[in-house]
Amino acid sequence: MTVVVTGATGRTGGRVASAARAAGLTVRAASRATGFDWRDRSTWAETLRGAEAAYLAFPTDVGSPEATRAVGEISREAVSLGVRRLVLLSARGEERARPTEDALRESGADWTIVQASWFSQNFSEGPLVEELRLSGGLVFPAAEGVREPFIDVRDIADVVVAALTSGDRYVRREIDVTGPRLVAWGEAVAEIAAATGRELAYRAVPTREYREHLVGFGVPGEEADFLVELFEELLDGHNAQLTDGVRQVLGREPRDFAEFAKEAAAAGTWG
Repeated sequence: MTVVVTGATGRTGGRVASAARAAGLTVRAASRATGFDWRDRSTWAETLRGAEAAYLAFPTDVGSPEATRAVGEISREAVSLGVRRLVLLSARGEERARPTEDALRESGADWTIVQASWFSQNFSEGPLVEELRLSGGLVFPAAEGVREPFIDVRDIADVVVAALTSGDRYVRREIDVTGPRLVAWGEAVAEIAAATGRELAYRAVPTREYREHLVGFGVPGEEADFLVELFEELLDGHNAQLTDGVRQVLGREPRDFAEFAKEAAAAGTWG
């Protein structure tokens, strides 16, 4: 099987590509480096043609109107080119993601939707890692009582590849995947501190105050507004529950946040 992996240099796409290769699949990496651009339809056909499957991970939030439009269009184009097996990365508990998921469902593809909780790797890749490394702590709009079942993106990748290689077992199914336990943001920072031997603090702030924090990090105002509204929706505690999606698909327990923190600290992630 040849599988197109969008975002192949990104947080999940890179792991999906590695896991797919390890499973014996032929990976066609799709990123700007290979000439693929989510925002340029003229780049899609060449990337998709001749493949049997594709992993779709939109580069910004899956709940944005732009994601809904692009996922719908690329899914229909994929089906027209004979690429019927599509796996979409979506966000667990995000109502805004439903239109994007529906766009995939309505495309005629043999689809699977992987609905993932917040990534453990959000603390080790992207803006948060710089804040932890340079400022000695983390400011975030998650109250101390809000907990999240953080998932290791390697588990997401393994679930995606299992979905692709299990025949029709996961066709037209949603797979809800979480980590093995609930962890508050402050607790996550404390576990990173323990793994690194550094003193790291966590400060919860209102979402509107966090908007100014984002702008200070260089996030455009319009994008900051969207993120603030998204955080208000997601960080209300409704995702504070575990699922056994990883175990059902892979036959093992998901990786724990503490394991992730120790490995990332040993790699020098947070200095």
